[in-house]
Amino acid sequence: MRERMEQRSGGPRLRTRAVHAAAAAAQGDGRPLSVPIVRSSAFAFDSVDKLAAAMAEPGGDFVYSRRGNPTVQVLERVLTDLEGGAAAIATASGMGAISGTLLALLRPGDHVLAQSCLYGGTHAVLSDLAQRFGVVVERIRTEDAADFEARVRPATRLLFLETIANPTGQIPDLPGLLAAAGARGVVTVVDNSLASPVLCRPIEHGADIVVHSTTKYLGGHSDVVGGAAVFADPALHGTVWTRAVELGSTADPFAAWLTLRGIQTLPLRMSRHCANASVLAERLEAHPAVARVQWPGLPGHPSHERARALLSDFGGMLSFELRGGREAGRRFVEGLRIARLALSLGGVETLVTHPAGTSHRELDDRALREAGIAPGAVRMSVGIEDADDLWDDIEQALKAS
Repeated sequence: MRERMEQRSGGPRLRTRAVHAAAAAAQGDGRPLSVPIVRSSAFAFDSVDKLAAAMAEPGGDFVYSRRGNPTVQVLERVLTDLEGGAAAIATASGMGAISGTLLALLRPGDHVLAQSCLYGGTHAVLSDLAQRFGVVVERIRTEDAADFEARVRPATRLLFLETIANPTGQIPDLPGLLAAAGARGVVTVVDNSLASPVLCRPIEHGADIVVHSTTKYLGGHSDVVGGAAVFADPALHGTVWTRAVELGSTADPFAAWLTLRGIQTLPLRMSRHCANASVLAERLEAHPAVARVQWPGLPGHPSHERARALLSDFGGMLSFELRGGREAGRRFVEGLRIARLALSLGGVETLVTHPAGTSHRELDDRALREAGIAPGAVRMSVGIEDADDLWDDIEQALKAS
């Protein structure tokens, strides 16, 4: 992994902070190395006035775990530190973070500009806001700020981007787009789930809000569902926190603890994810059964140069198109012995999906191509296994497909 300037003035680098940030929450001798899991649903007070004051805003004494919890607060502080923000909200899922943020910030008649290739859940929420509440959603190209500048209008309230698009590996021009949006007073939200703060910290490039599915690389072990939103501005945090509390989307303390445990090994895991993805992408690109590989670390990928400038490495997810079409893709994923057929990503194990046979199974080949998905496309979340074992598994499945 290429080194980046991660050291703050007088402070440790991200790899060290990931290990020790949670432990800093405990003070005094005999303090626990692991963050305690506080399961209490409510917290007692001696004064009505103190209880009322604690209910007024985030960051005060704990009142009720939907509004704040000691274990969850540690996770929020760790994510704030790793992303370089001012405050964070941990949520019950990545969609909880995205939905809560959008519902808190948008009103009927508002205009949203969104990256053309977005996670399906984000697309669904934006479509629902458009259909039920009259929010105008418009898709833009993100190679540079030109399309944003051409489509922004006085009613534009929000720009939604992904650091690494799923599954194409597209990298937007974050510095240019975020600067253009900031100059117009447009709030910017960047989904950083596929990069994690190890590969990119969008707030450093001017993002207002960074969202995560902590289910993915942050948790990293396929054993927790969670999400988070990290804010550059405390006022924005307060606005979204109020809505998150109303929606009941805040995180469970045990889920927060599992995520904290995962974060301690995040830099190590990301290094292996990326290294394995590099080996497999290069070998797949040379295989005669493969028509195309989409991974931003390949020199031929459209976002390769931008990825080199923005990311410390190229990520652990890739997709590739088999020449045999839809049935070849199906046979391939069903023929794997080490990699597992599952919908999620970012865990220590390698996971694959065949979009044409699962998430987009209702589309014919023409409709798939219009959506940017080849009938024989396979998405692979590369795990931390031995890269040669993974390649042997891929080769035998390609022969069978």
